[in-house]
Amino acid sequence: MFLDKLKEFPRTRYLLIITIGAFILFILINQLIFAPLSKLVSTYNVLDLEFAWTTDRTAVIFSSWGIEGIEAQTLGVYWDFLYIFGYGFFISGCILLVYRKLSGKIQKIGLYITILPLVAGIFDLIENINLLIMLQNPANFSSIVPFIASITALTKFSLLILGIGFFFIGLIFLLIRTIKNRLT
Repeated sequence: MFLDKLKEFPRTRYLLIITIGAFILFILINQLIFAPLSKLVSTYNVLDLEFAWTTDRTAVIFSSWGIEGIEAQTLGVYWDFLYIFGYGFFISGCILLVYRKLSGKIQKIGLYITILPLVAGIFDLIENINLLIMLQNPANFSSIVPFIASITALTKFSLLILGIGFFFIGLIFLLIRTIKNRLT
């Protein structure tokens, strides 16, 4: 099975390089792109748009942002396509590094959990497309578009929280095993 290959591939050295590279990308985009863009809008941020759910709520956000804010947030959504690789491979890499050190059922669960951040990235892609539909024509888009953006954002964040949660559970199992081994 494909997931069983994750026990050995990519090699740990390459996995570390990918994970660290993804972390650097994640941090750079956060600090150099998203932080300055968030200062350009004073009331609502892009998360508010992701979870607007309705055209009425979206209209309130857009009127608050104005043309400049909409243009800035559009730029942010384009950068988010690259950001998906940063958080997806960083979180997946961290999960895989921990679960490779475990064994049995917990390792098998961890291998499945490893793909959750990458699946979250697929939902982020769908979300971004719908955000761009709204941002590029703020006065005229289907009422289903904000709903799709919001439901995919909710799914994305849920998958990421599950993945990060299991990463910490794996760390706890690894810590317990390490302490047990040292005591015996």
